[in-house]
Amino acid sequence: MIGLVLAAGAGRRLRPYTDTLPKALVPVDGDTTVLDLTLGNFAEVGLKEVAIVIGYRGEAVVERRAALEQKYGLKLHLVENDKAEIWNNAYSLWCARDVLKEGVILANGDTVHPVSVEKTLLEAQGRGQKIILALDTVKHLADEEMKVVVDPAKGVQRITKLMEPSAATGEYIGVTLIEPEAADDLADALKTTFDKDPDLYYEDGYQELVNRGFKIDVAPIGDVKWVEIDNHDDLAKGREIACQY
Repeated sequence: MIGLVLAAGAGRRLRPYTDTLPKALVPVDGDTTVLDLTLGNFAEVGLKEVAIVIGYRGEAVVERRAALEQKYGLKLHLVENDKAEIWNNAYSLWCARDVLKEGVILANGDTVHPVSVEKTLLEAQGRGQKIILALDTVKHLADEEMKVVVDPAKGVQRITKLMEPSAATGEYIGVTLIEPEAADDLADALKTTFDKDPDLYYEDGYQELVNRGFKIDVAPIGDVKWVEIDNHDDLAKGREIACQY
């Protein structure tokens, strides 16, 4: 199993930082970036290789590649997303379809979270699950969150932002364990998703899988401090959290 980071997005709401950097390289604790935190988590749980999907300002990741490999003791593989500035992240994850065959822990490049999330996912392995989503069942939900409805016996039933918050079991935090056996099915669902609408999320690909009868499981992460960084308010929260790790 290897790590996988989606770091191709432009993050326009974080300008001026993202005038020259992808969102994953915006500093959250001194010189430490979201990508640093994620790579550190991967290294701590024993992963040796990480694939990073790059696109917008990808040259900034290329320039730091050797230093990041040395700092975290990881071998980094870069995957190019040629449509990063015009299509959404369903396509971005599909670009890493060959990587999925290795089995991955996927982390969004804008999610500040502690290593306990990766540990929770790895502890949930070995029970026949092919895809396991890290789920926050504690946080109070609003309209913008990626909400999930879970049936205890059947797994994920719905995953979407377009849901009444009170109907949701919890929020998907942007970290997933994907076993190799799920790779082909997920890649096909992602292609169906962006062929239908290039603006759709990879979570819409998860929903496509569920609609096909594929079981997606969840692992509750407990009362954990984390944040998805979309704007400057989120960045301020991320900086408050990151310095505690």
